[in-house]
Amino acid sequence: MPKKRRTFTADFKASVALEALRGQRTITDIAQHYSVNPNQVSSWKGQAIEHLRDGFADGRRRREADDDGRANSLL
Repeated sequence: MPKKRRTFTADFKASVALEALRGQRTITDIAQHYSVNPNQVSSWKGQAIEHLRDGFADGRRRREADDDGRANSLL
């Protein structure tokens, strides 16, 4: 009988990635603590770094894009 794949919530992934970003413990220690593969922890850490810039995106550009989208929907 094949092993069922585990699924993890976004909150769980974020907390593991945040702990890895802090650098207070090694990736291996974090992986053992949460019972996941160290490669998975590294992957989630990389994804967190990639998407971190989105949180600091220029609000003015975002508002202009929203306004353009609304204007186009009215046409």
